Amino acid sequence: NSTGRPKEPWKGEFVKSIVYAGLDAIVTSFSLISSISAGRLSSVDVLVLGFANLVADGISMGFGDFVSSSTERDVAAKERLVIEWEVTNHGGPQQLELLQRYQALGMDVHDANTVVNILAKYKNILVDEKMVAQKGMPPADQAEKPWKNGVVTFVAFLMFGSAPLLSFIILIPFTHNDTHKFVGACILSALALALLGMAKAKIAGQNYVFSAGITLFNGATAAAAAYGIGWTLRNLAGLQD
Repeated sequence: NSTGRPKEPWKGEFVKSIVYAGLDAIVTSFSLISSISAGRLSSVDVLVLGFANLVADGISMGFGDFVSSSTERDVAAKERLVIEWEVTNHGGPQQLELLQRYQALGMDVHDANTVVNILAKYKNILVDEKMVAQKGMPPADQAEKPWKNGVVTFVAFLMFGSAPLLSFIILIPFTHNDTHKFVGACILSALALALLGMAKAKIAGQNYVFSAGITLFNGATAAAAAYGIGWTLRNLAGLQD
């Protein structure tokens, strides 16, 4: 009977990179558009600054994801070497530490002893278990390619970040009114944020409406702040044409 069973999250390899890059790209791009529009700059300025910023940020984000993924993997690999040496040269104390950890988690002392004694027969499994149980660190996945995370982040950033800028391209044959184009950017940004929020809900098994609402609120808050700063600088700080 599966009634009441929690939804199982979708296990995508690059979920974190796509969601993080997508959300940051939309918010960053739309916030830039908002500040430029508040400053009464032209559509050409929006497109030039928008895409230049998008590519620069995308490269930075992609490289940052590559570096962080590489560092995380290298730290885990180094930690595993340390634990492996400790288990090899000081097996007794290491087993005692794991035993105490299991007891701290609520395991009966007899059961904890049984588990540790079994694990002690399998060095690699014991090392991996100590990493997870004591260090809270999953073993390094040697098959993982950090450069893939970087590429996925870069591509996702460009794709999602382009959404707010599309309005200034699509509406060129229909209107030269920058206000109309900005409204179009607001609509496209809201749709992109809502879709990303629902995708996040699907992945994590969360409520669609709540996730989309939180994502929209985040984007609206950032854009409002950017628009307010642009308007303030133009009208109160004397930065008018």
